Amino acid sequence: MAALPSNNLTVFVDSALANQKCGDYLVFRSETYLGNELRTALYFMGLAYCFIGLSAITDRFFRSMENVVKQTRKVVVIDPLTKVEIVRYEKVWNYAIADIALLAFGTSFPQISLATIDAIRNLGSLNAGGLGPGTLVGSAAFDLFPIHAVCVVVPKAGELKKISDIGVWLVELFWSFWAYIWLYIILKVWTPNVVTLLESSLTVLQYGLLLLNAYAQDMRWPYLSLPFSRSERPEEWVPEEASPCKHENLGEDSVNSAADYEDRNIVDIFSIHGDNETGTYQALSSDEVAESNTEQDIRNIKSDNATILSLWKQQFVDALMFEHKKLEGIFLRSVRFIWFLLLLPWRFMFAFVPPYRIAHGWIAFICSLLFISSIAFIVTKITDMISCVTGLNAYVIAFTALAAGTSWPDLVASKIAAERQTTADSAIANITCSNSVNIYVGIGIPWLIDTTYNYFAYHEPLRIESAEGLSFSLLVFFCTSVGCISVLVLRRLVFGAELGGPRIWAWITSGYFMLLWLIFVTLSSLKVSGLL
Repeated sequence: MAALPSNNLTVFVDSALANQKCGDYLVFRSETYLGNELRTALYFMGLAYCFIGLSAITDRFFRSMENVVKQTRKVVVIDPLTKVEIVRYEKVWNYAIADIALLAFGTSFPQISLATIDAIRNLGSLNAGGLGPGTLVGSAAFDLFPIHAVCVVVPKAGELKKISDIGVWLVELFWSFWAYIWLYIILKVWTPNVVTLLESSLTVLQYGLLLLNAYAQDMRWPYLSLPFSRSERPEEWVPEEASPCKHENLGEDSVNSAADYEDRNIVDIFSIHGDNETGTYQALSSDEVAESNTEQDIRNIKSDNATILSLWKQQFVDALMFEHKKLEGIFLRSVRFIWFLLLLPWRFMFAFVPPYRIAHGWIAFICSLLFISSIAFIVTKITDMISCVTGLNAYVIAFTALAAGTSWPDLVASKIAAERQTTADSAIANITCSNSVNIYVGIGIPWLIDTTYNYFAYHEPLRIESAEGLSFSLLVFFCTSVGCISVLVLRRLVFGAELGGPRIWAWITSGYFMLLWLIFVTLSSLKVSGLL
């Protein structure tokens, strides 16, 4: 038998491996007896169902984060002239820091969790997994292009929403661009194809520098801020009169009292002492404790606890309740009922998240992140099975399907911010800051884990097998992102705002952003597949 040419032999081997039955299974061993085509379809359906779960938990995450941001503290100042005590309430969270540390970090948590899980699974190996970095770079492209495409058409026809603090946005934009330049320097310039402990440590450190720089710009610190004035920024991170997300349908009698209570108070389990007018709670001072009525405080605590339990109970009722709305035709009612059944397991599971009014939303915030991390773990398992069954490169799956799915919370959060806020600051800041968080935290922490282990166990750096494809994707992303930001600047000059404006031009801009995303995905896929 004549020997096959090397190129044909490679194709033959790849084809044989692709047609070989994958011996691994996800849940049941009997999965291995199904055909590869059927298994692939089932695993992709499972992946899509996990992304639906991520979308469902995003609503609770966003509401809990809002309550964290709304938290205030009591400040007593003595007037130097009258010697009279002046009491005022100040926001605990800085506007810019809330966008970076809460909104961007929280919505990027699926990617961060997936990359960290991938790193832990590769402990003991000198090679880094490609699943995490590929997902994060693909997520950056999804954040920048499709999410901008959605946000630009969210405002009503003719409505304009602009960035009020250009200085903070420029700082966030600089760190976002620098993050990917820094990643390219690590992979191709400083120590090609490997990552050292020093490089991973510097990567994580830059997240702290981003926070410091953004805070300095927001506070207009001398010598550390750009000379741009701020205009029209609302005091509230989210306007009170608008509804952020769709409230779950409650029964009329049970909900009215609960809703009134939620609008009036934030239940703080750490210090039950409230001011209904401000909606905030402060810790009792020693003088206040001495003057307070102990019995009344006890009754207040019991009342608060009863309301908390009532709200929590109502969450389970809402999860199991089918929304009766007037829909024309049996087809629409059937589709709505099927969708309700699909969401029912997620709705019931997420009802275990405590009401977001407890402890200023912190408990619900943390629980939401734990649920997100759990779903991300399941996603990694399903992705392994898809790669095994189809023979597709895990990196290709990472920056396409995984990137889009795990970035869904980013899209939902930016869309909500674009709808509810009077400016475009948080909607766009979530995009740019999420891209920074993806590198400094999402890649930095997993690589720090691996490089630390390899340094003490083997005295060796971490090798990046997918460095060539990753660095090419970074170049494509950088070039297309310049085109995206240029259009945002052009819209500011022409229409006076980044989002909204004339409907036709908003949709043209949206289509342009989606085209940039398709260019990125196509070129990156061709490069990884060896066709470019």
